[in-house]
Amino acid sequence: MSYVSGFLIPVKIADKAKYIASAEASWPIFQKYGALEQVETWGEDIPPGKVTGFDLAVKLEEGEAVVFSWIKWPDKATADACFATMESDPAWANMDMPFDGKRMMWGGFETVFAS
Repeated sequence: MSYVSGFLIPVKIADKAKYIASAEASWPIFQKYGALEQVETWGEDIPPGKVTGFDLAVKLEEGEAVVFSWIKWPDKATADACFATMESDPAWANMDMPFDGKRMMWGGFETVFAS
């Protein structure tokens, strides 16, 4: 089955257009390295957490939204190979990242069910 790289990202609401432009610019690079799909979602209904929650996970600040994003790959090896190019492929150097990367969460997930 496929492999998914998932992300939670705090983004300033004022930077929504910049974030979307950055995501759109990254797609051809991810696709070049074998990504099958890239999905970017903007949080609209994020209830405040008491013990856990999207807001707590990214230490959401006033004036920010939570972005939930994922990239679908054919397998983990393809994802790992792509991410390994981030230091060597100059295409990544020009990417604008309009968010606080220190509060971004990410992880890799093996698909166990898909419909």
